[in-house]
Amino acid sequence: MNSLYDEKKRPVTICEIGCNHKGDLNIAKKMIKVASEFCGVDVVKFQKRDNKTLLSKDEYNSPHPVPENSYGNTYGEHREFLEFSIKEHEELKKECENCNVIYSTSIWDLESAKEIIDLHPNFIKIPSAINTNFLVLKFLCQKFTGKIHLSLGMTTIDEEKKIISVFEKYKRLKDLVLYHCISAYPVENDDLALNEIHRLDKTYSELVNSIGFSGHHKGIAADIAALALGAKFFERHFTLDRTWKGTDHAASLEPDGMRRLIRDLRSIDNALSFKNESTKKIEENQRNKLKKFVE
Repeated sequence: MNSLYDEKKRPVTICEIGCNHKGDLNIAKKMIKVASEFCGVDVVKFQKRDNKTLLSKDEYNSPHPVPENSYGNTYGEHREFLEFSIKEHEELKKECENCNVIYSTSIWDLESAKEIIDLHPNFIKIPSAINTNFLVLKFLCQKFTGKIHLSLGMTTIDEEKKIISVFEKYKRLKDLVLYHCISAYPVENDDLALNEIHRLDKTYSELVNSIGFSGHHKGIAADIAALALGAKFFERHFTLDRTWKGTDHAASLEPDGMRRLIRDLRSIDNALSFKNESTKKIEENQRNKLKKFVE
């Protein structure tokens, strides 16, 4: 599993299934298989919530803000319908191993963190929504021995610095992957603020494990720009059908889009190199034929 963080394996592609499985374990397993065999991803990632801990009573009992996307009469029922148990996450991890991809999950609360660390995933993801839940951050720094990936959507510079200070205090900076993220679904290109990747790379690349890009945008062109700006980890939401019921499908890639993204990232990653000789060998014939020296 350490090869995930080996320079030779980069860029690393993360297929965020999240809750796009519609609460169906068989669909989730099919998505793992498609992501692995057809798309060629490195990682498949899910989400884990303890909804009664995470949501207040009012939030739990309120109607879904977009009723046509709801899987229950209340937001709490909707979230419970989409939630896999820890036993089901064990099944998903085994399915990932069978398909030769790495399993991971985002955790949304302390109870979920406690459950997921017992599965010993390669890494755990902190979503933007809870990156200032310092109780969870400190718990993972102390109890989880794997890598910790963290998105910076909806986060001020002061909050960012405080997050960094927690990982510095617990001597876990080298286990931290920071992601630039804009938390909207989907995000228009004009709002992507991709130069933040360059800022994060310049500010933290010597301190943390790596810099990533978690995108909720349309298409795949922005990911190539993110690669050129210094991102090494690429997380995109994934669905089998963008017309399916649910709020994340519109900001997700379908299988062919994910396949093309991975193809292009790997191709351009190879192109982002320096010449290792004064002229390339493939230029020699043209140089001999066309080069003119005038003194």
